[in-house]
Amino acid sequence: MRFEFFIASRYLRAKRKQAVIGVITGISIAGVAAGVASLIIALAINNGFRQDLQERLLGSTSHVNLLRTMGDGITDWRPLMERLQKQPHVIAAAPDIYEQVLISLGARAKGAVLKGIIPKDEREVSNLLDSVKQGSADALEEPSSQPAADSSGGSAVEGARATQARATQGDQDADSLAAAQQRRDAMPPIILGKQMADDLGAKVGSVVLVTSPQGELTPFGLVPKYSRFRVTGIFDSGFYDYDLSWSFTRLSDAQKLFALGNVIQLIEFKIDDIYKAGEVGNELEQAAGAGFMTTNWMEQNKPLFHALKLERLVTFITVGLIVFVAALNILISLTMMVMEKTRDIAVLMSMGTRKAQVRKIFIAQGALIGIVGTAIGLVLGYALSWIGGHYHLFSLAPEVYSIDYVPFAPRVIDGVLVAVVAVATALVATIYPSWSAARILPAEALRYE
Repeated sequence: MRFEFFIASRYLRAKRKQAVIGVITGISIAGVAAGVASLIIALAINNGFRQDLQERLLGSTSHVNLLRTMGDGITDWRPLMERLQKQPHVIAAAPDIYEQVLISLGARAKGAVLKGIIPKDEREVSNLLDSVKQGSADALEEPSSQPAADSSGGSAVEGARATQARATQGDQDADSLAAAQQRRDAMPPIILGKQMADDLGAKVGSVVLVTSPQGELTPFGLVPKYSRFRVTGIFDSGFYDYDLSWSFTRLSDAQKLFALGNVIQLIEFKIDDIYKAGEVGNELEQAAGAGFMTTNWMEQNKPLFHALKLERLVTFITVGLIVFVAALNILISLTMMVMEKTRDIAVLMSMGTRKAQVRKIFIAQGALIGIVGTAIGLVLGYALSWIGGHYHLFSLAPEVYSIDYVPFAPRVIDGVLVAVVAVATALVATIYPSWSAARILPAEALRYE
């Protein structure tokens, strides 16, 4: 061990006659550890929120959207979509319709976004259909693509029901039941979010009324248009906003409800690099021609991620004040130690120790306090972050935070940054004490000894 570190470590360990200095040194180490641990945990939470929200958003929405700037929608969407799918970086594309509707069941009603989709294409650009927990998304397939066995199976079930009805209530009642079942099966299917289904009291098999505010023009004026849908599935994405306000139906049924004909509103794209969404969007605009524009996931969620970035900076500054307080404790501890060790410093200097070596002794003391405190804080911070993230110890109100628990995602780069800042702060706190120690004059200090 170098001379300076040897003396510094002895000063930090030998505290039998300097209990106050020892306590302050211990508080300094604890302060650095608390500050480092707090920063690691705070940054892990911020990074966890960012990652969790980004994963849920990208799993539920597309990366790039193409839509018309003028007109009511895209009419020649099939050849356009096939052509744009061949563009560089494009993995998949899907046609969609979005509209605000009112979904009601009995006396309960909820505003919702009804999305008309083609299930096969939609699964290529998002994962929401994979989160159907009750029922099935298979009912969203177009009738022409369903196997003939389904209709024959349904006829067998209806026949069995009719036979049982004739045995108990007669042919007339059986025919009425069969007709009611046929009308029910003929209703277009719809998939609701879990929170919306709970608010409406809807279950798989329930019949809901979907009202379009656009309506249709009649001799009596504009009348809202509505249609009855049969709930065939309930999805649970874990993202509160989607579970509360989103619903899915077949593209053809949505076009019929909104009286759009064979028109879609936008084409969604999935790309191979989410951070090139802006560049790929510009290329798609040029390939689509005049009258088209694109939006991407970064533009749509820019305020959210900007707020998280700002919160990260504010958190770093605010929690970093703990490290600043610990640095003040280091300053006080070393200043008191210089005053206490004046005679020892004078003896060392009279024996040939240079002023630069005396400065390094107290710089080494501050560095040791900072390094020990930082090491303890890193271990404590990463351990608590792992426990909190693994066991989901802290629950949240999903209607406020969109997720139901506090996510932790500690990163190595954050630990490196925090460690550098903590040790650097500790070293800055040693400037004045080391400078004061180097200014001690041996003759003056030992005059009355």
